[in-house]
Amino acid sequence: MAEIVVKYDDKVIEKVVIYKRRVSIGRTAENDIILENRGVSRKHAIIEFNESGAVIIDNESLNGTFLNDRRVTEEMIRDQDMITIGKYHLLFHNSAEETHDEESDYDGTMILNTKKQKQRLKRNDQDKDIVRRAGSSVLVGEDNSDFKEYALEREVTTVGKAKFVHIKVKGFFLSGIQAKIVKEGAVFSIINIGRKGKTMVNGEPVQSSLLRNGDLISVGRSTFRFVEASR
Repeated sequence: MAEIVVKYDDKVIEKVVIYKRRVSIGRTAENDIILENRGVSRKHAIIEFNESGAVIIDNESLNGTFLNDRRVTEEMIRDQDMITIGKYHLLFHNSAEETHDEESDYDGTMILNTKKQKQRLKRNDQDKDIVRRAGSSVLVGEDNSDFKEYALEREVTTVGKAKFVHIKVKGFFLSGIQAKIVKEGAVFSIINIGRKGKTMVNGEPVQSSLLRNGDLISVGRSTFRFVEASR
């Protein structure tokens, strides 16, 4: 059984264990997951389960459905993916860790005009343009980087201090090849193969980590943002 952890303002407000093959998400009471906020459409999105896994489908909502901060219409969901709908964040788990023992007064959906929503939409448009130009997922140089954008076209991309690596990084006590980014189909992972603690994803040291859209990768003092092409 899958589980969805619903958060609002970074506070967990509900944990939903999924028993159905089709789960509706929206503002009104007929939905399986009810998000009571005018930035959410009455019937905002659907999660469908099939033999391949779970799929999030946007129901032509006014404010959009975001998967790992990328606006989507229909996309496969992986374990630990974050779905954003209005001001809510829905963390998806492939399996539930534990079991758990009124309709809106408004008919219409309010257009979200918050600073965060504007930033999210602007970033989404910029990222779509980046991956369109590259034709692949991309690393965007954020800090102490020698490039602005790097297309991840290889099966293995090496990162480190050596002259022969694909991506050179800055910092002390780094290995010649400190990390590698591995592409398997449309899925990317980063693996630390050099000095321990020198490769980080979203501020946390990793030995091996699946990459999701918007992840911040730091190797030494160099930081990059992972922009994922459509799955």
